Amino acid sequence: MVKMSRSELMDALGLKDRMHFYYSYLQPSVEEGLVEMTIPDKPRSGMQRYRLTPTGLQARASRNG
Repeated sequence: MVKMSRSELMDALGLKDRMHFYYSYLQPSVEEGLVEMTIPDKPRSGMQRYRLTPTGLQARASRNG
């Protein structure tokens, strides 16, 4: 399973504004259970990475059809 940092995710999506990315993309994805933190007890950790949940993988598969 691929784990990516916030900046890696932003680069992959071609986004530059950190706050816009967080409030418009990352936070909603975590709240909906599509993405999970690898260190949920320390959300501000510099070692924090994100990965797709099984629900997120299923949503990606159905979208890519």
